[in-house]
Amino acid sequence: MKYTSQIIIEVPLEHFIKKFDSHENMKHWQRGLESFEHVTGDPGEIGAKMRLNYNFGKRKIILLETITESQLPKKLHMHYDTKGMHNIQQNYFEQTPEGFTKWVCKSEFIPTNFFMHFMMVLAPNSLKKQSITYLNDFKNFAEKGISVKHA
Repeated sequence: MKYTSQIIIEVPLEHFIKKFDSHENMKHWQRGLESFEHVTGDPGEIGAKMRLNYNFGKRKIILLETITESQLPKKLHMHYDTKGMHNIQQNYFEQTPEGFTKWVCKSEFIPTNFFMHFMMVLAPNSLKKQSITYLNDFKNFAEKGISVKHA
């Protein structure tokens, strides 16, 4: 399944990138994130891997993030792998004429087992909703300093 999400963040691109490119800030806009750990490679560089640990109530999810392209402040692409799912994410950033930041996020989810394929057929919009939630949570954090950690 492929889809594109986008949002305007009312901060300059330079400010956006400082907030976005900080691992410490992820807890403020990625709901459920409990911890992360560097696995291999130079952090922020192509090939770097990081383990992300999420807790969604009774569901614990471990994602392995691999940076596949990094040309900040214009783009950052990653792959995410977890049991049953491979996710390709391409993020593009540009400054708007008003001096804000436009974030375009192209996502592709590829189920790697029957169960996840079945779940995508049953609830195709759940992944799209989660993507929009993360974009909106980042917007609130970047613009107003509102953290999901305290929500």
